[in-house]
Amino acid sequence: MSEYKTNGARKHESLDAVVIGTGVAGLYQLYKLRDEQGLKVKAVDTATGVGGTWYWNRYPGARFDSEAYIYQYLFSEELYKGWSWSERFPGQPEIEKWLNYVADKLDLRKDIRFSTTITSAVFNEATQRWTITTDKGDVIDAQFLITCCGMLSAPLTSVFPGQDTFKGTLVHTGRYPKETLDLAGKRVGVVGNGATGIQVIQTIAGEVGSLKVFVRTPQYIIPMKNPKYGPREVEAYKARFEEFRKVLPHSFTGFEYDFTNGNWKDLTADQRHAVLEKIWDEGSLRLWLASFVEMFFEEDVSEEISEFVRKKMRARLKDPKLCEALIPTDYGFGTHRVPLETNYLEAFHQANVELVSVKNNPIKRITPQGIELTDGTSYGLDVIILATGFDAGSGALTRIDIRGRDGRSLKDEWSRDIRTTMGLQVHGYPNLFTTGAPLAPSTALCNMTTCLQQQVEWISDCIAYLKKNHLRVIEPTKETQDAWVAHHDEVANTTLVTKTHSWYMGSNVEGKPRRLLSYIGGVGTYRQKCDEVASSAYPGFAKQ
Repeated sequence: MSEYKTNGARKHESLDAVVIGTGVAGLYQLYKLRDEQGLKVKAVDTATGVGGTWYWNRYPGARFDSEAYIYQYLFSEELYKGWSWSERFPGQPEIEKWLNYVADKLDLRKDIRFSTTITSAVFNEATQRWTITTDKGDVIDAQFLITCCGMLSAPLTSVFPGQDTFKGTLVHTGRYPKETLDLAGKRVGVVGNGATGIQVIQTIAGEVGSLKVFVRTPQYIIPMKNPKYGPREVEAYKARFEEFRKVLPHSFTGFEYDFTNGNWKDLTADQRHAVLEKIWDEGSLRLWLASFVEMFFEEDVSEEISEFVRKKMRARLKDPKLCEALIPTDYGFGTHRVPLETNYLEAFHQANVELVSVKNNPIKRITPQGIELTDGTSYGLDVIILATGFDAGSGALTRIDIRGRDGRSLKDEWSRDIRTTMGLQVHGYPNLFTTGAPLAPSTALCNMTTCLQQQVEWISDCIAYLKKNHLRVIEPTKETQDAWVAHHDEVANTTLVTKTHSWYMGSNVEGKPRRLLSYIGGVGTYRQKCDEVASSAYPGFAKQ
């Protein structure tokens, strides 16, 4: 039975596969299984439209920091060339339109259930299928469950006591309202100055009446250079389609550039500085993702590059108090997420903008009138914007009640130790496939479309393998998963990233097990390892 059948108030449906999410991964996964394999598959999304990250994150200033021409699907030249970007790093409205273009071009909407949330998924060992329940009480029986929930889609919204008492408007950037929020002349507080907070701050500083920015952890930055694109620029990047198809999947971070500047120790101080200056002036993430790989491993290299960036920031900030609050000194450049910005630092020079350091004087609570700090200082506000981040990588899945063999709970298991096999499957959960999950190069340090396409393709090929060989289920053995976790940790622990506190390590969520959430061995290396598993008929995976 593939159609709805009513049993009382509940609807039942049987499918080959259910895809959770309709962002970059979900749309492609639906297409791969439905159009290329002819399976009966539906995608389900809490949102009212497609877009995933680019549906939810519609806060002021939201935009790419991957170049638009590489943040693309590369499986179809027609699809790629049928869309033209207006600038190097477009804003959220244009990105959302692009993903709607993809959904329409591939005729995907007819197989998407919007405004629907998966609340539970239970593996039935007798039938070897998943029983999936929605918030509407509908039940779907499916052989395969593929999560394309996004790595940054579980916002940390309930952060401070008293939020419900606030008499003004309180929003989280990850759930920013569709309708325009009028900030003109208002007393606005922004909590958080990570990549998202920076985009908000630099965008609204000029329109609000007053802006209080509550800063805990300083961030390194790179100035964004964002030229507009006319017909000539669009034609130029579209002519590189084949180049991107060949290069992106095999680079270290899934970007067009890679670490090709030579070994740090082989260059003179002047040569190193010249490389850093040249890359800095490009106004992209290249300084972080393709300058000198040694910055991730060697303390002295990290410190020298960090000081290069600090000097650039000091020259713009000038004020010693601002420098102290906004320039990092206790961790190295690149070990946290590095944001691109446009006049972010200069915003703090405006008369209507006040920096409130909460590093040693944390926010105690939200009051009906605004924000109160631990020492009793209060700030009256009309609008509070929480740029307080996400339960990254794992949060989107632990917010669903996922039960595998023997009634085991993914939420319970991951509350103790976050483990996966290549970020694609989890031992004990047959026929559960994951994209953008922990221990794959997708939670960070990767051009997301490059990594998500590879993961979707691996999953699709695995399902095709099962069908071809008349197999019903597949899951990694405990030994295989243990081996992957050990490899992941071995690679991670050679880097400086694991020595810091950041959402990369789950440090922003109280009680979250500490482990680098993203595989840091390189996108190309990861792809090769995944391909080796598939080409060898999935050794280390139990199949029946």
